[in-house]
Order: sequence, then structure tokens, then C-alpha cells
Amino acid sequence: MSKWTDQLPEAAKEYIGNRRVDEVECVIGDIAGVARGKAMPAAKFAKQTNYFLPNSIFLQTITGEWADNPFDAFTEPDLYLEPDWSTATAAPWTADITLQVIHDAKDQDGTLIPYSPRNVLRKIVDLYAAKGWRPVVAPEMEFFLTARNTDPNLPVIPPMGRSGRRAAGKQAYSLSAVDEYGKVIDDIYDFAEAQGLEIDGILQEGGAGQVELNLAHGDPVRLADDVFFFKRLIREAALRHDCFATFMAKPIAGEPGSAMHIHTSVVDLKTGKNIFSGPKGVETEAFSHFIGGLQNHMGAAIALIAPYVNSYRRYVPDFAAPINLEWGRDNRTTGLRVPISGPSARRIENRLPGMDCNPYLGIAANLACGYLGLIEQQAPRAECKGDAYFDSAEIPVNLGDALDLLEEDKALQEVLSPEFVKVYDSVKRNEYKEFLQVISPWEREHLLLNV
Repeated sequence: MSKWTDQLPEAAKEYIGNRRVDEVECVIGDIAGVARGKAMPAAKFAKQTNYFLPNSIFLQTITGEWADNPFDAFTEPDLYLEPDWSTATAAPWTADITLQVIHDAKDQDGTLIPYSPRNVLRKIVDLYAAKGWRPVVAPEMEFFLTARNTDPNLPVIPPMGRSGRRAAGKQAYSLSAVDEYGKVIDDIYDFAEAQGLEIDGILQEGGAGQVELNLAHGDPVRLADDVFFFKRLIREAALRHDCFATFMAKPIAGEPGSAMHIHTSVVDLKTGKNIFSGPKGVETEAFSHFIGGLQNHMGAAIALIAPYVNSYRRYVPDFAAPINLEWGRDNRTTGLRVPISGPSARRIENRLPGMDCNPYLGIAANLACGYLGLIEQQAPRAECKGDAYFDSAEIPVNLGDALDLLEEDKALQEVLSPEFVKVYDSVKRNEYKEFLQVISPWEREHLLLNV
């Protein structure tokens, strides 16, 4: 094996075996979490140490338009991309032997770009480390398998199952329901194994064709990388079986939305113990302060965890999605839930992020709010012990309001990095403005002849 392949993780080496690598995809996630980059022959990749892309990739909107550059003229200087060898993994759906490698974005002085989403998350993890802490997260991925939708004017519908019927809703945890599209699930497992990605479990969710995939807890950056990779492999598995996989927050009217719940605990670097639990297993002040930080700052962070106009269609009562920043023990009506666990596994589940968020930014927003809570040491409100659907005042109702709240929270901006927030705000306001210029079918149906 050549020198560069010696640096690969074991899963990538096993995938290659004695075969020759044909192509390497140099990948970086943009503001939306879309995989950008370039592919090159493996022989060329082996001879280079870095690669170049214009910094404008972080100013591209989800529609492909370009947001205003908040810093200087739109001259598109090059970024330096350096491979993070620990992320190298197979692209097992390709016809040849292809590897994907996530790259770090740096400026021409070698400094990490502050508005690269992966760098934003890394910065926050470093803030924890500077205080002697290590955050541990476990994301849950919800998504829909749907019939192919080639006309955006038509509603999304569930896929056809092996029984010849459309996938049915209201079948949460049904093994028979998830077996309806078992071939897609089989390919997800096979692709994940080839890529060295660990799946903690797969289950049927409440929506028609809605699946939940759980990941084991671990390092925030590594888990965000895994979600980034999983989104792509799940889409590829679905396409093999004539259906789509979508991570939209609310793709089907009348069905539940798709969330990316994030479980979080914090470990003391010296002792290796969970700082949320005291010597006798009792809840600590750090545990309360973390919740307080989520309550005090998550309203401003909604713009990151609900990044599109569609995201706010998920925040409705009685559709298994929270509409509040209340907290409670084993209470799924609260936005912040404390699951049943022993002291060493005590954690907080943030149920607010949608699956449409960039995984780096969703996890970063969650950790940033918790970090501010640990620093500011403000106690949370009293635990909600009943139905928490009574209040939604803390959750913005649209993307514009969410961006305004983010603009007002200077402490959160400082933790995320002001440069990143400026870029993010520019991209998202451009998207929101573009959406407001679209006339919807509802408007044509009810206003055209009636007003």
C-alpha cells in the first residue's frame, strides 16, 4: 500500500483490501450541510497535501444563489483544504473503489476559517476543553422514505412497500411497518458497515415511511461527521430502491415532522466522571446550569436548529414535536427532556433541533447554549411535570423572527464566533427573502377568486 493509504482508518483499509483506489472525493460541508468539494484520481490525491476552493462556498444558499459577502468585496479568494485522515471512509454505492475524506477549511495563513460549520463546532468543543470538560453527545436521526417526487408542485407521498401498499402512518415501533421497506434498511446497514459507521438501532417512527436511526454517544465532531455521512448514504440506499429519503423537517402535511434529538452530558477531563452527577449520584448544580443555559439561549439558537421556512411547520402541538423550552424528567411534551438513566449516564435530551439542520451547527448550537449556562450559572425554571404544550411564546414562528433573536444574543454570537453569525445571517436572510417572493398553492386556491 502507498504511504497515504497507511494513514487511513481501519474500516477504510478493510474496504480497499487488495484493490486499487480509483477516486478520492475531497469533501467539505457548507452552511446547509451540503457536501461540496472535488473528486480526483487517487494517484493525483496521493501527490498533494492541500486543495483549493473559493470561500464563496459558504455564501451559497440552498437554492444555489449567492448571499452578500458581509466582510468585503465578492472576490472569492481561495481556501486551503487539508484532509482530516480520521474521516476517510468508503463511498460503497459507487461503481469503482472510491473514498470520501472530509477536509478542514483554512485561510491562506493556515488559520481555521471561523465560518466553516465544522470549525464552529470544533471551537465550542475547545471552549469546553479549556474549562476541563469534554462534552458527549448522541444524536437521533429521523427521516422519511417517500415515493419519487419529480414535480415540486405535487405533494410528497409515502413509498410503496413490499406488500404493494403505500407505507402507513401511526405505526410507531412496528416491526412489520419497517419491514415494508426492508431492502432499503438492509442497504443502509451494509453501507454503514463498509464505512465503519456505528448504528445503535433503527425503528419505525409515527409518520408514514418515517424511520429513526440512533447513533451511539461519543465525541461531538465525530458524531457530526457521522450524521453528515449518514445523510448521504441513506439517500443513496433509497435511490437504489426507487424511492427518496428526505430530511426535511415537515415533508408531508398531516404527518409528524423529523427531528434530530441531541442527548448531551459533560465529562470532567481529570476524573472522567459525568459532571451532571455528584458523589452520591444526585443532580449537581452544573446539571441545572446546563438546562438554564438551554432555556436562556436556545430561543436565539432556533435559527441554527430550524434553518428553513419549512422547519417551523414542525413546531405544532400534538405532533410529537416540542413547542417550548420547558424541561422535565421523562416528559416528551417538553423541549428539554431528562431521560431515565443511572447517575453516570445522566444527560439532557434537546428535542428542538430538526433533522434539516446542518449536523455541525445543530450540535454546536446545543453545546453553545449549555456552555453559556455553565459559565453564567443561572438556574433553570421549575421542572414542568405536566403537559407542556400550554406555551409556545419562546419559540419563534418563522425564520425571520429566529434570525432577529440570534442577532440580539451577543453572548451566543461570541461563543459561535461573530464572523460565522454574519455569514449565516446573510445566507439565511437571502433564502427567506427568496421564499417570500413565491406564491403558494394555498394562496391561489383560497385567495384567487375569494378576496
